Amino acid sequence: MELSVIIAARNEEFLSQTVKNVIENSGDKTEVIAVCDGYRPYPAISEHARVKVIYLYKAIGQRAAVNLGVKESNSLYMMKLDAHCAVDKDFDVKLMADYEQGWTVVPRMYNLYAYDWVCKKCGKRKYQGRKFECCGDVQKQIKWEPKRRAVSDFMRFDTDMQFGYWSHYRNRPEAKQDICDQLCAIGACWFMERERYWQLGGLDEAHGGWGQVGVEVACKAWLSGGKQVVNKKTWFAHLFRTGNFKGTGHNGGTFPYPLDGSDVQIARKRSKELWLNNKWPKAIHPLSWLVDRFAPVPGWHE
Repeated sequence: MELSVIIAARNEEFLSQTVKNVIENSGDKTEVIAVCDGYRPYPAISEHARVKVIYLYKAIGQRAAVNLGVKESNSLYMMKLDAHCAVDKDFDVKLMADYEQGWTVVPRMYNLYAYDWVCKKCGKRKYQGRKFECCGDVQKQIKWEPKRRAVSDFMRFDTDMQFGYWSHYRNRPEAKQDICDQLCAIGACWFMERERYWQLGGLDEAHGGWGQVGVEVACKAWLSGGKQVVNKKTWFAHLFRTGNFKGTGHNGGTFPYPLDGSDVQIARKRSKELWLNNKWPKAIHPLSWLVDRFAPVPGWHE
Protein backbone atom coordinates (compact mmCIF):
# COMPACT_ATOMS: atom_id res chain seq x y z
CA MET A 1 0.00 0.00 0.00
CA GLU A 2 1.08 3.58 -0.66
CA LEU A 3 -1.37 5.37 1.65
CA SER A 4 -3.12 4.41 4.88
CA VAL A 5 -6.12 6.53 5.86
CA ILE A 6 -6.37 6.37 9.65
CA ILE A 7 -9.83 6.90 11.15
CA ALA A 8 -10.20 6.89 14.93
CA ALA A 9 -13.87 6.60 15.87
CA ARG A 10 -15.74 6.83 19.15
CA ASN A 11 -19.57 6.53 19.16
CA GLU A 12 -19.66 7.52 15.49
CA GLU A 13 -22.88 7.21 13.56
CA PHE A 14 -21.25 7.84 10.20
CA LEU A 15 -18.07 5.76 10.40
CA SER A 16 -19.22 3.16 7.86
CA GLN A 17 -20.35 5.89 5.47
CA THR A 18 -16.97 7.64 5.78
CA VAL A 19 -15.05 4.40 5.15
CA LYS A 20 -17.25 3.60 2.14
CA ASN A 21 -16.69 7.08 0.70
CA VAL A 22 -12.91 6.85 1.08
CA ILE A 23 -12.77 3.46 -0.65
CA GLU A 24 -15.00 4.63 -3.50
CA ASN A 25 -12.83 7.69 -4.14
CA SER A 26 -9.36 6.14 -3.84
CA GLY A 27 -7.17 3.79 -5.84
CA ASP A 28 -6.15 0.22 -5.15
CA LYS A 29 -2.96 1.28 -3.34
CA THR A 30 -4.87 3.15 -0.63
CA GLU A 31 -6.23 1.41 2.47
CA VAL A 32 -8.39 2.43 5.42
CA ILE A 33 -7.45 1.54 8.99
CA ALA A 34 -10.43 2.22 11.24
CA VAL A 35 -9.92 2.13 15.01
CA CYS A 36 -13.22 1.67 16.84
CA ASP A 37 -12.39 3.20 20.19
CA GLY A 38 -14.48 1.34 22.75
CA TYR A 39 -17.57 0.67 20.62
CA ARG A 40 -19.02 -1.38 17.77
CA PRO A 41 -20.24 0.81 14.93
CA TYR A 42 -23.79 0.62 13.62
CA PRO A 43 -24.26 0.24 10.76
CA ALA A 44 -21.28 -2.09 10.62
CA ILE A 45 -18.35 -1.43 8.31
CA SER A 46 -18.63 -3.47 5.12
CA GLU A 47 -15.85 -5.97 4.53
CA HIS A 48 -13.35 -4.90 1.89
CA ALA A 49 -9.85 -5.98 0.91
CA ARG A 50 -8.56 -2.45 1.53
CA VAL A 51 -10.20 -1.99 4.93
CA LYS A 52 -8.75 -3.01 8.29
CA VAL A 53 -10.84 -2.59 11.44
CA ILE A 54 -9.43 -2.58 14.97
CA TYR A 55 -11.99 -3.01 17.76
CA LEU A 56 -10.99 -1.79 21.20
CA TYR A 57 -12.99 -3.05 24.17
CA LYS A 58 -12.10 0.03 26.23
CA ALA A 59 -11.76 3.55 24.86
CA ILE A 60 -8.20 4.92 24.86
CA GLY A 61 -8.81 8.37 23.35
CA GLN A 62 -8.44 9.82 19.88
CA ARG A 63 -4.70 10.48 20.01
CA ALA A 64 -3.82 7.01 21.23
CA ALA A 65 -6.24 5.47 18.72
CA VAL A 66 -4.64 7.35 15.82
CA ASN A 67 -1.18 6.28 17.00
CA LEU A 68 -2.38 2.68 17.17
CA GLY A 69 -3.76 2.90 13.65
CA VAL A 70 -0.51 4.26 12.25
CA LYS A 71 1.40 1.43 13.96
CA GLU A 72 -0.70 -1.01 11.93
CA SER A 73 0.35 0.66 8.67
CA ASN A 74 3.26 -0.22 6.40
CA SER A 75 2.43 2.43 3.79
CA LEU A 76 4.70 5.20 2.59
CA TYR A 77 2.11 7.85 3.49
CA MET A 78 -0.54 8.28 6.17
CA MET A 79 -3.60 10.50 6.32
CA LYS A 80 -5.62 11.11 9.45
CA LEU A 81 -9.34 11.61 8.78
CA ASP A 82 -12.27 12.23 11.11
CA ALA A 83 -15.05 9.62 11.00
CA HIS A 84 -17.67 12.03 9.64
CA CYS A 85 -16.10 13.20 6.38
CA ALA A 86 -16.36 12.94 2.60
CA VAL A 87 -13.35 13.08 0.28
CA ASP A 88 -12.63 14.16 -3.28
CA LYS A 89 -12.40 11.68 -6.16
CA ASP A 90 -8.76 10.56 -6.49
CA PHE A 91 -7.78 12.59 -3.42
CA ASP A 92 -4.96 10.13 -2.78
CA VAL A 93 -3.41 10.55 -6.23
CA LYS A 94 -3.66 14.35 -6.02
CA LEU A 95 -2.08 14.54 -2.56
CA MET A 96 0.80 12.23 -3.43
CA ALA A 97 1.48 13.95 -6.77
CA ASP A 98 2.19 17.34 -5.18
CA TYR A 99 3.82 16.19 -1.96
CA GLU A 100 7.29 17.41 -1.03
CA GLN A 101 9.45 15.97 1.72
CA GLY A 102 8.99 17.65 5.09
CA TRP A 103 5.45 18.78 4.37
CA THR A 104 2.23 18.28 6.29
CA VAL A 105 -0.58 18.67 3.74
CA VAL A 106 -4.20 19.60 4.47
CA PRO A 107 -6.73 19.36 1.64
CA ARG A 108 -9.10 22.27 1.12
CA MET A 109 -11.95 21.92 3.62
CA TYR A 110 -15.66 22.24 2.93
CA ASN A 111 -18.57 21.77 5.30
CA LEU A 112 -20.30 18.43 4.76
CA TYR A 113 -23.90 18.17 3.65
CA ALA A 114 -24.44 14.79 5.27
CA TYR A 115 -28.18 14.14 5.08
CA ASP A 116 -31.73 15.43 5.05
CA TRP A 117 -34.59 14.41 7.31
CA VAL A 118 -37.44 13.17 5.09
CA CYS A 119 -41.01 12.25 6.02
CA LYS A 120 -41.80 8.96 4.28
CA LYS A 121 -45.52 9.79 4.10
CA CYS A 122 -45.75 13.37 2.81
CA GLY A 123 -42.20 13.91 1.56
CA LYS A 124 -41.48 16.94 3.73
CA ARG A 125 -37.75 17.51 3.90
CA LYS A 126 -35.51 19.25 6.46
CA TYR A 127 -31.78 19.92 6.34
CA GLN A 128 -29.58 17.92 8.72
CA GLY A 129 -29.72 18.66 12.42
CA ARG A 130 -32.61 18.16 14.78
CA LYS A 131 -35.19 15.57 13.82
CA PHE A 132 -38.68 16.94 13.25
CA GLU A 133 -42.11 15.39 13.83
CA CYS A 134 -44.44 14.92 10.89
CA CYS A 135 -47.41 12.91 9.67
CA GLY A 136 -45.31 9.82 8.98
CA ASP A 137 -42.04 8.16 9.80
CA VAL A 138 -39.12 10.60 9.50
CA GLN A 139 -35.81 9.09 8.40
CA LYS A 140 -32.40 10.26 7.28
CA GLN A 141 -31.62 10.41 3.58
CA ILE A 142 -27.85 10.44 3.07
CA LYS A 143 -26.45 13.18 0.82
CA TRP A 144 -22.70 13.09 1.68
CA GLU A 145 -21.49 15.94 -0.48
CA PRO A 146 -19.52 19.16 0.08
CA LYS A 147 -21.18 22.53 0.55
CA ARG A 148 -19.12 24.40 -2.03
CA ARG A 149 -19.84 27.82 -0.58
CA ALA A 150 -18.64 26.81 2.88
CA VAL A 151 -14.90 26.58 2.22
CA SER A 152 -12.04 27.01 4.69
CA ASP A 153 -8.39 27.19 3.63
CA PHE A 154 -6.72 29.22 6.39
CA MET A 155 -6.80 28.98 10.17
CA ARG A 156 -4.71 30.27 13.08
CA PHE A 157 -4.40 30.09 16.86
CA ASP A 158 -4.43 32.89 19.42
CA THR A 159 -2.15 33.70 22.37
CA ASP A 160 -4.09 31.13 24.43
CA MET A 161 -3.30 28.50 21.75
CA GLN A 162 -6.98 28.34 20.84
CA PHE A 163 -7.79 27.50 17.23
CA GLY A 164 -9.68 30.01 15.07
CA TYR A 165 -10.61 30.61 11.44
CA TRP A 166 -8.67 33.18 9.44
CA SER A 167 -10.73 34.01 6.36
CA HIS A 168 -9.02 37.36 5.74
CA TYR A 169 -5.71 35.61 5.08
CA ARG A 170 -7.01 34.55 1.67
CA ASN A 171 -6.70 38.18 0.53
CA ARG A 172 -2.92 38.12 0.84
CA PRO A 173 -0.91 37.64 -2.38
CA GLU A 174 0.82 34.55 -0.96
CA ALA A 175 -2.59 32.89 -0.43
CA LYS A 176 -3.61 32.87 -4.09
CA GLN A 177 -1.76 29.77 -5.30
CA ASP A 178 -3.14 26.22 -5.49
CA ILE A 179 -0.73 25.17 -2.74
CA CYS A 180 -0.13 27.72 0.02
CA ASP A 181 1.54 27.85 3.41
CA GLN A 182 -0.97 27.36 6.22
CA LEU A 183 -0.44 28.41 9.82
CA CYS A 184 -2.90 25.94 11.33
CA ALA A 185 -5.92 23.70 10.59
CA ILE A 186 -8.69 22.03 12.58
CA GLY A 187 -7.00 18.62 12.79
CA ALA A 188 -9.76 16.68 11.02
CA CYS A 189 -7.64 15.71 8.01
CA TRP A 190 -3.92 15.85 7.26
CA PHE A 191 -1.43 13.94 5.14
CA MET A 192 2.29 13.22 5.46
CA GLU A 193 4.94 10.53 5.13
CA ARG A 194 4.37 7.82 7.73
CA GLU A 195 8.03 7.84 8.73
CA ARG A 196 7.85 11.59 9.33
CA TYR A 197 4.79 11.08 11.56
CA TRP A 198 6.97 9.08 13.93
CA GLN A 199 9.95 11.41 13.56
CA LEU A 200 7.67 14.13 14.95
CA GLY A 201 6.66 11.86 17.84
CA GLY A 202 3.24 10.79 16.60
CA LEU A 203 0.35 12.44 18.42
CA ASP A 204 1.35 13.51 21.94
CA GLU A 205 -0.81 11.51 24.34
CA ALA A 206 0.12 13.81 27.24
CA HIS A 207 -2.47 16.19 25.75
CA GLY A 208 -5.12 13.71 26.88
CA GLY A 209 -7.58 11.85 24.70
CA TRP A 210 -8.95 14.68 22.64
CA GLY A 211 -8.48 18.36 21.76
CA GLN A 212 -5.82 20.68 20.28
CA VAL A 213 -4.91 18.19 17.54
CA GLY A 214 -4.81 20.82 14.80
CA VAL A 215 -2.54 23.10 16.83
CA GLU A 216 -0.23 20.22 17.71
CA VAL A 217 0.09 19.01 14.12
CA ALA A 218 0.76 22.52 12.79
CA CYS A 219 3.32 23.46 15.44
CA LYS A 220 5.20 20.21 14.91
CA ALA A 221 5.18 20.73 11.14
CA TRP A 222 6.64 24.23 11.31
CA LEU A 223 8.84 24.21 14.40
CA SER A 224 10.61 21.01 13.31
CA GLY A 225 11.90 22.78 10.21
CA GLY A 226 9.20 21.51 7.85
CA LYS A 227 6.01 23.25 6.85
CA GLN A 228 2.24 22.86 6.63
CA VAL A 229 0.41 23.64 3.41
CA VAL A 230 -3.15 23.62 2.12
CA ASN A 231 -3.64 21.88 -1.22
CA LYS A 232 -6.61 23.50 -2.96
CA LYS A 233 -6.47 21.00 -5.83
CA THR A 234 -8.30 18.45 -3.71
CA TRP A 235 -10.66 18.57 -0.74
CA PHE A 236 -12.39 16.89 2.15
CA ALA A 237 -15.75 17.83 3.66
CA HIS A 238 -16.27 17.77 7.43
CA LEU A 239 -19.50 17.47 9.42
CA PHE A 240 -19.41 20.04 12.22
CA ARG A 241 -21.24 19.66 15.53
CA THR A 242 -22.48 23.23 15.65
CA GLY A 243 -25.69 25.07 14.84
CA ASN A 244 -28.56 22.62 14.42
CA PHE A 245 -26.47 19.80 15.85
CA LYS A 246 -26.08 21.25 19.34
CA GLY A 247 -27.80 18.97 21.83
CA THR A 248 -29.26 16.71 19.15
CA GLY A 249 -27.88 13.42 20.45
CA HIS A 250 -28.78 10.34 18.42
CA ASN A 251 -31.62 12.17 16.67
CA GLY A 252 -29.27 14.53 14.90
CA GLY A 253 -26.00 12.67 14.68
CA THR A 254 -23.29 11.36 16.96
CA PHE A 255 -19.70 12.50 17.14
CA PRO A 256 -16.47 11.00 18.40
CA TYR A 257 -15.27 12.52 21.63
CA PRO A 258 -17.46 14.72 23.84
CA LEU A 259 -16.98 18.46 24.15
CA ASP A 260 -15.98 18.08 27.77
CA GLY A 261 -14.51 21.22 29.28
CA SER A 262 -12.02 19.28 31.38
CA ASP A 263 -10.65 17.45 28.32
CA VAL A 264 -10.23 20.73 26.48
CA GLN A 265 -8.47 22.35 29.43
CA ILE A 266 -6.05 19.44 29.82
CA ALA A 267 -5.17 19.63 26.14
CA ARG A 268 -4.88 23.43 26.20
CA LYS A 269 -2.59 23.35 29.24
CA ARG A 270 -0.28 20.87 27.52
CA SER A 271 -0.39 22.93 24.33
CA LYS A 272 0.71 26.07 26.15
CA GLU A 273 3.47 24.20 27.94
CA LEU A 274 4.93 22.82 24.72
CA TRP A 275 4.52 25.74 22.34
CA LEU A 276 4.24 29.00 24.30
CA ASN A 277 7.06 27.94 26.61
CA ASN A 278 9.10 26.38 23.78
CA LYS A 279 9.41 23.03 25.56
CA TRP A 280 9.06 20.69 22.58
CA PRO A 281 12.47 18.97 22.32
CA LYS A 282 12.32 18.45 18.56
CA ALA A 283 11.83 22.16 17.78
CA ILE A 284 14.53 24.05 15.89
CA HIS A 285 12.47 27.27 15.91
CA PRO A 286 10.64 29.07 18.75
CA LEU A 287 6.91 29.73 18.43
CA SER A 288 7.62 33.45 17.93
CA TRP A 289 9.41 32.58 14.68
CA LEU A 290 6.28 30.86 13.35
CA VAL A 291 3.90 33.64 14.36
CA ASP A 292 6.17 36.29 12.85
CA ARG A 293 6.37 34.30 9.63
CA PHE A 294 2.62 34.85 9.15
CA ALA A 295 2.54 38.37 10.60
CA PRO A 296 0.35 40.15 11.21
CA VAL A 297 -1.62 37.44 13.02
CA PRO A 298 -4.80 38.60 14.81
CA GLY A 299 -4.26 38.75 18.56
CA TRP A 300 -0.48 38.54 18.27
CA HIS A 301 0.60 41.69 16.46
CA GLU A 302 -1.94 44.36 17.47
